Amino acid sequence: MNNITTHNDSVEQSEIDNSTDSKQFSSVVLMTQKQQEIKKLYEQQLKIQQQQINELQNQLTKLQQNSARKKRNYRNTWAKITKYLASLHGSSTYQPRFSSQQVFFSYLGSFVGIGALAYLSIGSGYPLIAAPFGAAAVLVFAVPNSPLAQPRNLIFGNLLGGIVSIVMVSLFGSEPWVMALSVATAIKLMQVTKTLHPPGGAVALVGVMSQAKWSFLFTPVLLGSIILLICTVIFNNLMPGRSYPIHWL
Repeated sequence: MNNITTHNDSVEQSEIDNSTDSKQFSSVVLMTQKQQEIKKLYEQQLKIQQQQINELQNQLTKLQQNSARKKRNYRNTWAKITKYLASLHGSSTYQPRFSSQQVFFSYLGSFVGIGALAYLSIGSGYPLIAAPFGAAAVLVFAVPNSPLAQPRNLIFGNLLGGIVSIVMVSLFGSEPWVMALSVATAIKLMQVTKTLHPPGGAVALVGVMSQAKWSFLFTPVLLGSIILLICTVIFNNLMPGRSYPIHWL
């Protein structure tokens, strides 16, 4: 009887052990599966992160390429600007040079002359004539040795411009095409008579714009030209080493 009991106990113990082993095996299998799942998730995350890193590297490469391209464009543009400025500086060597005395007396003479002409032009009722006289002042005070700045050109060039404008206004009025015709005719007459004076073309234009009468020819054109000539003679001859005019006629 005791043997039977002992045998039953052994069987029960064996079943318990087998059950325990089975449970442990199942636990190991579950842990292994979870580890594999975790590993897969980890690998997926690594793959995603690697893709993100690759995308960032590609974007960085593009930015670097764009930056390098912009730098090249900037260098090319700056080289073109530098070359252009160098060409301008080279052309400046052909421009006239002025001493400090020449600058001072030109400044003073033009101030006095244009001041007098401004009051004269306003008083005569032709204020626009101050513009041609301003251009004439540049010639006679800054480059008095120019053939276009001599008394012959100053007086007769402005007179021809005034005469042409008055005649054109009398014949055709003051339409825009008359302004063009007046300036073209004045230039042609100054070339033929060898009295070319650039402000004379402006006088012809202003005369048409102002619908000039014959009084315009004497005041302010002739009188203004004489005043400007007197100021030019005085102030240019005050400068050492300079005399004006080179010739009168």
